[in-house]
Amino acid sequence: MEHSLTNATARVPAKSRLKPDTFPIHDVTCTVKSNEQINGEYYLLILSAPSEILDCRPGQFFHLLCPSKGGGNPFFRRPMSIYGYFPASGELHFLYKVVGEGTRAMAQLETGEGLKVLGPLGTGFTIQDGWQNLLVVARGVGLATLTPLAQEALQRGLNLTAICSARSPEMLMSVDRFRELGANVILVTDSEGSSGVENLERMIEAQIAQSGIDAFYTCGSNRLLKLLQRLGAQHGIPGEIALEQQMACGIGMCQCCVRSLRRGGKIIHERVCKEGPVFDLQEAMEW
Repeated sequence: MEHSLTNATARVPAKSRLKPDTFPIHDVTCTVKSNEQINGEYYLLILSAPSEILDCRPGQFFHLLCPSKGGGNPFFRRPMSIYGYFPASGELHFLYKVVGEGTRAMAQLETGEGLKVLGPLGTGFTIQDGWQNLLVVARGVGLATLTPLAQEALQRGLNLTAICSARSPEMLMSVDRFRELGANVILVTDSEGSSGVENLERMIEAQIAQSGIDAFYTCGSNRLLKLLQRLGAQHGIPGEIALEQQMACGIGMCQCCVRSLRRGGKIIHERVCKEGPVFDLQEAMEW
């Protein structure tokens, strides 16, 4: 299996290895504008942010210092992918799920309270010159990570199709936001039987045949990773994936978030917080 993928990868157009982004890192206190539950699992946090931290790229993240609330006292900061950044209105958006002590405390933040954030951090997504048709495929909160990519595509006059997947229709994420940004949105769910790999493959093949695809983008799903790797190799379509990993420092010092990648016929190891979280699609290894 690995040998087959390695051979297929050679047919994907080569591109130079991205260097980690060198955006200035700021440690600032933002003000909560709103913090509302948007469905049964996720919250949307909107912060009033200074302009110097809003020079971001899609796929980057911030390290948030969760408050001491409800009897908890989270020690480590929590890495959060950027859901939206808006220099004109001075806003920074995060979409998050309550899963532990830190995010439970975040869910209790009220309008007007302060929240310390460190960033922007990491290496974001890239769109090469000459690309016109982009395809995003993800499910759950992975779609939040990819939403800023649609924002950049709109600004650059590019076409973006977003295949949004979830367990059920009420759990679909970021659909309205993708539509606001001009994306062609396709919805698939487990409960309706439309999110299986075979159906997704038919949809993507139809997109390739109809208008062509210049690049794939995804986040956080093994089955989507393997599907897009295979289709990318077959059709010579490059792509990128945002990997998820537990982090401690968020700036590359602690080596906590190292992941294995396949590059140049070897297995190498890089930090998700520094060299990532965005990596070449064909180099990523399932977990």
